Amino acid sequence: MEIRLNGALRKLPEGSTLLSLLESLGRDPRTVAVELNRSIVRRAHLAEHRLEDGDRVEVVHFVQGG
Repeated sequence: MEIRLNGALRKLPEGSTLLSLLESLGRDPRTVAVELNRSIVRRAHLAEHRLEDGDRVEVVHFVQGG
């Protein structure tokens, strides 16, 4: 299956979830915001959302400033 991740095409295995995507990217779910098809997904629901072919995912990383 193919999704669009931050504007770029990415192939994923069928049955992938948002949480498994973040894990494959080496991202800590506590330090990112995730948008799926223009809707924000709460951290508690990342493992429940199965990705489908053609989904659009945006992952935004929090940056600490000083």
